[in-house]
Amino acid sequence: MLDGLTSKLGDVIRQVSGKTHITEKNIQDAVREIKVALLEADVNLRVVRRFVNRTTEEALGARVLRDVSPGQQFTRIVHERMTALLGGERADLVLKGPDTLSVILLVGLQGSGKTTTAAKLARHLSGQGRKPLLIAADRVRPAAIEQLQQLGAALDLPVFTGDPTGGAVAVATVRDGLRHARGGGSADVVIVDSAGRLQADNALMDELREINREASPQETLLVADAMTGQTAVEVAGEFDRQVGLSGIILSKFDSDTRGGAALSIREITGKPIKFVGTGESNDALEPFHPDRVASRILGMGDVVSLVEQAQETFDQERAERLVRKMRRRTFTMADYLEQLSELRKMGSLTSLVEKLPGMQAAVASGAVNEKGLRREEAIMLSMTPGERSNPRILGPSRRKRVARGSGTSVSEVNRLVRKFEKMSLAMKKMTKNKKLQQQFLAQMGG
Repeated sequence: MLDGLTSKLGDVIRQVSGKTHITEKNIQDAVREIKVALLEADVNLRVVRRFVNRTTEEALGARVLRDVSPGQQFTRIVHERMTALLGGERADLVLKGPDTLSVILLVGLQGSGKTTTAAKLARHLSGQGRKPLLIAADRVRPAAIEQLQQLGAALDLPVFTGDPTGGAVAVATVRDGLRHARGGGSADVVIVDSAGRLQADNALMDELREINREASPQETLLVADAMTGQTAVEVAGEFDRQVGLSGIILSKFDSDTRGGAALSIREITGKPIKFVGTGESNDALEPFHPDRVASRILGMGDVVSLVEQAQETFDQERAERLVRKMRRRTFTMADYLEQLSELRKMGSLTSLVEKLPGMQAAVASGAVNEKGLRREEAIMLSMTPGERSNPRILGPSRRKRVARGSGTSVSEVNRLVRKFEKMSLAMKKMTKNKKLQQQFLAQMGG
């Protein structure tokens, strides 16, 4: 995510951090580099000018704090300005209570990911105890109704399609869907998946205005492709003028290497980013926290989000069993394989590692190797249960067999065995160190 921008801003921060004293020239040079980085990231020129002017003004006027290095102080200022640029505080959905039906209308251009985002949002709300109903109001795109039905079935969530042949117009489908939701009493929030076009044309806006009048939504959210940069900002402005937006969901945020949309859209439109799509799986939708994203952009990580993901994904009983195994020093390759499987549920390795402080450079350099982990999994799956429990029995002939079964080489098998031995040794050292052990157990308990 935003790899290029993160790398360049990280270089600027490191240069400033290396200075014993910060002078006006140091600040001007650093801000100039930040300006170039933002422009190369396709950030709106007006936004860049405001950001640079505010950052320069605050940095030059900042009082030097005792026990804080100039580099730390400059980083804090840039982080605060970046957070403000992204919206300042988390903007939650504004919905009615569970006893009253709430309506969310999703709008956007064709190909922005509205249908998949509708399903992800429904899953998110379901996880919060709400009872969502999806309404298939895209009567234009071929197979849009079928796609939403399949997504709903995969998540065990209801989908209202109206006339399954697609003969009904979108407004009638929304009207019937709302009547169904109110009459059945089985839903407390409705998500309307509207049609998109290749561009924001009059026919699209006329239809959306009709749907908007019929549905009276509490939230009208634009689903915008983060990878389109300034185009997403222009699209947001047009939809806001025509139908009035309450917020934005940036899809394909995990694939956005520049950041122009994320860093421009709030400042230009005044509308908050409420969620970001972080992958193709049904759970790949994250609430947007400006301060956390600013930290990730500056290479400071996002440990809070990582912990929240872990709490949602990891089984408490399994985690406690892992702690007991580490205490008894009986952690095996089978346990390692299980942990890799649990991590896979949290998303891609790259998306996880870039949330750790200082690891963005490793991601950008390719040191974090997703394919390598998959090969390790294949190697361990090619072992017998006895071999996973005790790698010492892996003699030359066994290693050749494992390499053939996993489609890898003997050297890769040897590398994994050595890696696991080092991991086991590190765990043994930790179990002897009471302070480290207490810190680890506190983390697991949290």
